[in-house]
Amino acid sequence: MTMRPTFRTLPIAVIGGGFSGMMAAEQLLRALPPDRAVVLCERGHPFGLGLAYSTPNPDHLLNLRATQMSADPEQPGAFSDWLVRAELDPTERLGLRETEAGTFASRGLYGRYLSERWTRLAEAAGDRLVADRAAIVDVEPVPEGFVLHGEGVSPRRVAGLVLAMGNLPGPAITPSRHRLDPWRPEAFGALYPGRDVLVVGTGLTMMDSVAALRREGFAGRVVAVSRRGLLPKPHAAVPVGRRPDFSPEIRFTPEIRASARRLFAAVRREVAAAREAGADWRGVIDALRPITDSLWTGLPRAEQARILRHVRPYWDVHRHRTAPPAAEAIADEIRRGSLVVRAARILAIDDAPDRALVTIRPRGTDDRERIEAQGILDATGFSRLAETGDPLIRNLLARGLVRPGPFGLGIAAGPDGRVAGQPTDAPVWAFGPMLRGVIWECIAVPDIRDAARPLARAVADRLGDRLAA
Repeated sequence: MTMRPTFRTLPIAVIGGGFSGMMAAEQLLRALPPDRAVVLCERGHPFGLGLAYSTPNPDHLLNLRATQMSADPEQPGAFSDWLVRAELDPTERLGLRETEAGTFASRGLYGRYLSERWTRLAEAAGDRLVADRAAIVDVEPVPEGFVLHGEGVSPRRVAGLVLAMGNLPGPAITPSRHRLDPWRPEAFGALYPGRDVLVVGTGLTMMDSVAALRREGFAGRVVAVSRRGLLPKPHAAVPVGRRPDFSPEIRFTPEIRASARRLFAAVRREVAAAREAGADWRGVIDALRPITDSLWTGLPRAEQARILRHVRPYWDVHRHRTAPPAAEAIADEIRRGSLVVRAARILAIDDAPDRALVTIRPRGTDDRERIEAQGILDATGFSRLAETGDPLIRNLLARGLVRPGPFGLGIAAGPDGRVAGQPTDAPVWAFGPMLRGVIWECIAVPDIRDAARPLARAVADRLGDRLAA
């Protein structure tokens, strides 16, 4: 006779097995009692890698220096040390770039590093870590926790949930049949060199898309369009110099903290002072990192909305910088005319048999222009929670277990990641990019790595009395 599992024996489930999920699972295994298992659910990509680090393209470089990319919070140089020790084949060595700004590695190389870390984690955890390949599509609340429902698998009972699905896929920017999938580059080889390809977005994903098009042999022109036409800034090839110590009591008074306009005026003053001292603006932006979350959460809602509407695009290209070789490749494309970057709004997309007819309005004008593109790539990045087609998120929303975060970004949650759904005491947490509307800095590897331990402690503290009952 099979006994029905009780709360004492139920595991904790982490939904999403990419970098965020692996970091959460690793720290949960440390924080929970040794008889408590963790189930890591990932439906498609290699565990620990997700979509981001599964790319084999050596031109898809990490946006941070290797010295900043350790997955171990206790060993900040772990990835750099791994690069020195690893035996790289000639193809992998193409993804290792030494620059004056530091060493930058490809995302594929980082994926190999994470894969080896995952193997060690799984071997050390043994039966306490369950790698589940089920595509979880629904979560049913029950008195002892939840029942996970997956496609083609038996239901699984768990005591609590950590939602760590990374950046959610959004709706198609267009119903055009000429839409290309940026993560399936094998189709790019069939594109005609004499016809344009349109990329919607001009950020880091656009840069990856151009690199993928070139790697697959497309030699034609690429037109990239975004409302402001901003490109990510490269990391400095020289020391950034002066990095101010931002003391909230001295630099950011309550009056400054309460206003988006005054806050960024203060930042601009610091940048000007750094330049006068012969330093670089990057040092100012980097020095803000330890307090940006507190600055964000301390702003009134109307001021947060003002930042999202007017400031964030400019902040993102300065804060989330790119590897110098990637920036140089894009600059070279622009010089040669093989990449055209437009600041414009897309007004309409109409399909013809062999191309899409895209009507744009250039920024600052009332003019209309037409772009004829044989294919369209969506490089706009993350979506708002309610816009995603992910079946699990749709069902969680329908059940009231989660609700959209501020401004529709990510999941509404408290400072410890505990979701603000119904019932209010449900043991559900959001982690990583799923907290985008709540926490300003939650998408980069260092942010996710360092946040995993506090998350695990919050989960263990919340469930501790029930687990020990």
